[in-house]
Amino acid sequence: MFTHAPPGVKTLASLDFGARSALDSPPMTTPRIAPDARIVVTGGSGFLGRHLMEALAARGYSNATTFRSAEYDLTREDGVVAMLDVLRPEVVIHLAATVGGIGANRRYPGTYYFRNLQMGALLMEHARLAGAKRFLSVGTICSYPKFTPVPFREEELWNGYPEETNAPYGLAKKMLLIQSQAYRQEFGFDGVNVLCVNLYGPHDNFDPESSHVIPALVRKCVEAVERGDREIEVWGTGSATREFLYVVDAANGIVSALERLEGSEPVNLGAGFEISIKDLAERIAKHAGFAGRLVWDATKPDGQPRRSLETSKAERLFGWRATTPFDEGLASTVTFFRDHVRAYERVQPAAR
Repeated sequence: MFTHAPPGVKTLASLDFGARSALDSPPMTTPRIAPDARIVVTGGSGFLGRHLMEALAARGYSNATTFRSAEYDLTREDGVVAMLDVLRPEVVIHLAATVGGIGANRRYPGTYYFRNLQMGALLMEHARLAGAKRFLSVGTICSYPKFTPVPFREEELWNGYPEETNAPYGLAKKMLLIQSQAYRQEFGFDGVNVLCVNLYGPHDNFDPESSHVIPALVRKCVEAVERGDREIEVWGTGSATREFLYVVDAANGIVSALERLEGSEPVNLGAGFEISIKDLAERIAKHAGFAGRLVWDATKPDGQPRRSLETSKAERLFGWRATTPFDEGLASTVTFFRDHVRAYERVQPAAR
């Protein structure tokens, strides 16, 4: 047993386990972020990331940058250290994640757990050691318990186990919340956390093997119209409810939190409404021009029964709320898929 601790580190015997928790610790004053501050966005070339990079530029941040996983693998310690050595961020916004829909979550639970846990833990630790002044973690609604009362309030986050198909991913991302609270308490490290509801919009992942419900249904409906199909299959019963946030609104919310949020307690980012998957599918079919029949496959999982967030905390703490009407966002998503994804696929040479 060690009898002497390194300078600044308490011995086990000296720790006061009755001390106030990080949740009770007074927040530090939010530092003003200079327009030329070095901001690194992990996952900045992904769906949410590219919109966040645009939002940062629109707010006047001239020195925000990102990178691809081929340059720096954040699941490896040497990759994290190398990235921080080269880019030297004053601020880190952590979006990078390995994520997919229900099918992918069921197929790769171990992969999703390990990769997301490893990325978050390594990145925050080495950002702290490298002297980063602010670290914003973007978490997920999947971290909430399976039977959370609707609307989901931040104080309910620890009152149960997540829905089983989402649990490995949701719990791995949830550990960033614990890490930021612990680091604030012990090291005075300024980590803040937001939890995003399901996102949708232009540049989403439309891959049928790994996409979430909106891009998956957009693709199915558009392709059914192109082929002249009279019906499409939809997973589940349609009874589950979800809330969806337009990706541009989410990006603006993250920048607002970066500028104004104090303390490490989580804050929901959502649109503040709830819709059943059945109603959602019908709306997407209408926007895509599909007039056929929706066939529900009840042998497939519905996932969490209900999801909808209480979003007033975000407006109260940093003045943000979603502004994009849902049908406007869906129409934009369908148009993007037709004009960019499908148009690109049609001009590609056939696989040999």
